[in-house]
Amino acid sequence: MKSESISLKQRLFPNLVEAVINCTKEIFFENKYADKAIERILKSNPKWGARDRAFIAENTYNMVRWWRLLQFVSGVNENETKDKIYHLFAALQILNGNDLPDWKEFNGFNFAGVKALSFEAQKTRKIRESIPDWLDELGQKELGGHWEAEIQALNKPADLIVRANTLKISREDLLKQMNAEDIKASKISTKDGIIIHKRINLFSTRFMKEGLLEIQDGASQQVGEYMQVEPGMRVIDACAGAGGKSLHLSALMENKGRLISMDVEQFKLDELKKRARRNGAGNIETKLIESSKTIKRLQGSADRLLLDVPCSGLGVIRRNPDAKWKLSPEFITEVKKTQQHIISSYSNMLKPGGKMVYATCSILPSEDEEQVQTFLKANSNFKIISEKRISVAESGFDGFYMALLERKN
Repeated sequence: MKSESISLKQRLFPNLVEAVINCTKEIFFENKYADKAIERILKSNPKWGARDRAFIAENTYNMVRWWRLLQFVSGVNENETKDKIYHLFAALQILNGNDLPDWKEFNGFNFAGVKALSFEAQKTRKIRESIPDWLDELGQKELGGHWEAEIQALNKPADLIVRANTLKISREDLLKQMNAEDIKASKISTKDGIIIHKRINLFSTRFMKEGLLEIQDGASQQVGEYMQVEPGMRVIDACAGAGGKSLHLSALMENKGRLISMDVEQFKLDELKKRARRNGAGNIETKLIESSKTIKRLQGSADRLLLDVPCSGLGVIRRNPDAKWKLSPEFITEVKKTQQHIISSYSNMLKPGGKMVYATCSILPSEDEEQVQTFLKANSNFKIISEKRISVAESGFDGFYMALLERKN
């Protein structure tokens, strides 16, 4: 476990620690998503200041991220975790160099054993990196020698990265305005990307409210750039979700042409409409996928097609560490069937001569290169132009894969 997980020694306050405990219980014992559980608990007490809120969020995420390691070093077995969750919290504090107060919740905790067991934990990767057995086996099988570095990188908190909305402002002007308002930020390697060097609540800033930026990781931004879109094209984003990549494509198209953003969930498309209005993205048209007929009606119509398919999400577990515990081998098997169905059936929406990007936020070749090769073997009218894998360890961005394909006829 790295000491940077929590950067400062922190004094513990009962109400804040209780909030962390309650959040963690919701995540592990009520199957709530970590971000939703934290959002709910933070809204429950508007009197908490920025430092209080940061304490709750950081400690909850670290409880989730290091769950297995904390069980090991605290000597708490799986069946005891609900009753001894304060002991896991105590172990987290000790590993991060924080002092523990004399609270009754810590009675019976083996303070002396934590350091000794933490040295023991270093000998076994699945305990050291706090992951389930099956995930460690799968990562080793698919990535071999690269797995070690990737899982280490995936256990580090993600940077706060945004994309300047060039429909409203240039990256240079946005940087000047942010730095003028004491938001320390700088460029990253993508065309319009910016890294913010201090964790802040962007949603409360005018930059977000005025649609000058969108939170989007550097790897995700590269998908839009990989699409090779041009103003005036007819583009389909067929798995748009809440629309982060659609908004980027609209900006790259300079708001010209037609961008159809599709999804099987209406509530996600409703959220996209709100974001599009805020962004000034007027060329986006949302379309609910109600059945295979929706896809057939658009056959041969797109100059560019984005298939950002459902996946395991292993490339983004820095942001969603609870996914380590919610995922299963069975889910990954099923999602691969969905991926092949989507690329096989949705690809018909592309015009002859048009280009398509197949993308995932997974680091597993079985969801990425192997899916593309399976598709190409069955569809001789497509050819691969290029493909790109983004390593978390090498880039500092999320783990992503993208392949650019062309329909020949």
